[in-house]
Amino acid sequence: MSSVTIIRNAMVLTMDAGFHLFRKGTVLIEDDQIAAVGEEKDINTGYENAEIIDGSGKLVMPGIVNTHTHIPMTIFRGYADDLSLHEWLYDYIFPVESAFINAENVVAGAELAIAEMIKSGTTTFNDMYYFADDIAQLADRTGIRAFLSEAIIDFPAPNSPNPLKGLERGEMLMRKWNHHSHITISSSAHSPYSCSKEYLVKARELSDMFKVPFNIHVAETRREYDQSIKKHGLSPVAYLDSIGALSDRTVAAHGVHVSEEDVRILARKGVSVAHNPECNMKLASGVAPVPQLLNAGVTVGLGTDGVASNNNMDMFEEMNSAAIIHKLNQKNPSVMDAQSVVYMATLGGARALGAEDQIGSLEVGKKADILILDMDQPHSHPVYNVYSLLVYSMRGSDVDTVLIDGKMVMKNKQLLNVNEKDVFAKVDKIAAEVMQKNGMVQR
Repeated sequence: MSSVTIIRNAMVLTMDAGFHLFRKGTVLIEDDQIAAVGEEKDINTGYENAEIIDGSGKLVMPGIVNTHTHIPMTIFRGYADDLSLHEWLYDYIFPVESAFINAENVVAGAELAIAEMIKSGTTTFNDMYYFADDIAQLADRTGIRAFLSEAIIDFPAPNSPNPLKGLERGEMLMRKWNHHSHITISSSAHSPYSCSKEYLVKARELSDMFKVPFNIHVAETRREYDQSIKKHGLSPVAYLDSIGALSDRTVAAHGVHVSEEDVRILARKGVSVAHNPECNMKLASGVAPVPQLLNAGVTVGLGTDGVASNNNMDMFEEMNSAAIIHKLNQKNPSVMDAQSVVYMATLGGARALGAEDQIGSLEVGKKADILILDMDQPHSHPVYNVYSLLVYSMRGSDVDTVLIDGKMVMKNKQLLNVNEKDVFAKVDKIAAEVMQKNGMVQR
């Protein structure tokens, strides 16, 4: 017998092609899928043994898609701030990862991140890190939808002595987790400056073989752009294109320093961009030309990056930053309107991951990845424009209840599959060890 959940009497934001909004709406869920959405009078709700959720004073919307993360790096939150990307990465992050990244610590950091993501409305995330099998098992247990990849890099990684072993491990995991309901193992290469031509292409080919996303950091800093010009005579985007490393499965993280010709290449190849505005601002990497990318037809999703460089995973903050930074950067208050930003965080992110037929909007037949937000609070009133409310007023802490694959993973702000106190104790212990080893004093 199928399970039935009915969310009634709520404001329902669908994010479908028509951007339908139902002021007194109902969502009918059967097992893991949306069976009906619309005005309650138009939906058969006469099911025996259905779980009824009263949506009075609530906003129901699709789960948010975070298109670029390194979730185990939560254990390094605040470890090395106020630095340039190159100094931050090579002088601090790579060394501390070498000393402290193992399966146990990865799982602790990942569980902390999953708790943070669910509590702030993220139901799907796209991760590039190490020990993807351990993270997959955690995602399976906690119920979050995960796209996971083993990062290929030219020097020894925490769980891979060389890029060939990393590639082989990635392929093994793709086979192991193939056809899972909410876990996809993808392919990734760290960046064009940290991977050889051979492995950039091999990682892209692996994504084609399994029809999964191919993740790569691209054109994040001016330094990266200038070095690519000096070494290859080409921008990072043009270089990747020249060696055949771009495809319509590529998710290019950042895309800050791209030329008009680079934008045309990305559009022509069908590459998606994961926009990480807060990380790019904090590291002073620059502002990605997102309005130009969108005008050229490039799919753009939103991401937080890792919390060692953000320092949180609240996608409501990311939406707000994405809307505001481009207005300032272009000196035009009309660019990056609120509706477009909400789209980027939902269906746009799903499209970037090749999952728009499954998630990103509330439509019949799609997976029931759903947020219920509490609107009974001062900053949620009045409601003239629901998109403006979400982007400029509401917060991740307003998320009350979360369903993923039709299963409740948070109810009334209480996580159902994560013991937060246990997780806090684990990551605080790791942080104490990091501080001791590095002679740090808590400030």
